[in-house]
Amino acid sequence: MTLWPRGVPKDKVGLWLKELGTPRDLIKRFKAGRVPWNEFVTEYKESLKGKEHLLMMLAEQSRTGTVTLLCTEKDPTHCHRSILKSAIEAFLQDTHP
Repeated sequence: MTLWPRGVPKDKVGLWLKELGTPRDLIKRFKAGRVPWNEFVTEYKESLKGKEHLLMMLAEQSRTGTVTLLCTEKDPTHCHRSILKSAIEAFLQDTHP
């Protein structure tokens, strides 16, 4: 998430990578119904370009521990978490164990 999740104590989170959250303008447009899901996916993936080092780091952490992705969206099928999870999994497939 780009903004700290309300109600989550900071001492309960080991690492916060706000750079991987949905850009604020994109989430505002999506929630207002001005961006369809397929366009949201495209724009969010575009926002991940140049942040491959962070995705690789999360992929490596997931090999030895739990990585929890937070979001306020209730529907996991229409949330940046599903896109981010796929991006992280792509790094797991591209790297050796």
